[in-house]
Amino acid sequence: MLRYPLNLLSGLLTMYLFFLMIFYGGSTIAGEALADNLEGIIIGFFLWSMAWSAFADLTWNITREAQWGTLEQLYMSVHRFEYVMLVKSYTNVVLSFLTGALILLLMLLTTRETVHLDLITIVPIVLLGLSSILGIGFIFGGLAIIYKRIENVFQILSFGLVGLIAAPVSSVPVLRGLPLTQSSYLLRQAMQEGTRLWQFPVAELVILLGCAVGYLTIGVAFFGLAQRRARKLGVLGHY
Repeated sequence: MLRYPLNLLSGLLTMYLFFLMIFYGGSTIAGEALADNLEGIIIGFFLWSMAWSAFADLTWNITREAQWGTLEQLYMSVHRFEYVMLVKSYTNVVLSFLTGALILLLMLLTTRETVHLDLITIVPIVLLGLSSILGIGFIFGGLAIIYKRIENVFQILSFGLVGLIAAPVSSVPVLRGLPLTQSSYLLRQAMQEGTRLWQFPVAELVILLGCAVGYLTIGVAFFGLAQRRARKLGVLGHY
């Protein structure tokens, strides 16, 4: 990120311009309806920008390593390949949180809205929510090891993330079991209503933790199966 600052700044600018299109375009079309839901839109966009990065970076990393012919070198590490990619993925999650915070600041300055920013509450909720979507990223990372080119699927899944963030969890409780939905629900309460982490019901936090651990475990397990399949087919380092 430091070596290629122009690429970093252009990525941040693209995200910010995307939000401006939503904000000013929505203000023209929806008017008061947008103003009444502006806080929720800001929080949702903040979470979406981080979730998209957490989900897509793993697959993009594998695709680039395969293109460069360096994917097999990662297997020479003394650590298992899944652990190497897990550390890379959580590094991307931390960086996406930092860039997401910057985007959030720009959105608040643009709209002149205010939200509650209790980091002790926000950070765990966001990290656990991103862990659940990271599990889905590992599934698609495994598919990328075998099939190499799956970028077109991302076009559909970007809208899927919006659906998960905007899911009506309070009226349809069964949706809490989907990745990212519980995190989005709790994050809105924390940032809009000022609810602290210890003020949430224990059951709500258990669901959040269960989704994070469950989806991440399933994703990593599938990733391991996919790489063994790729080695069996002899396509691990091919592109």
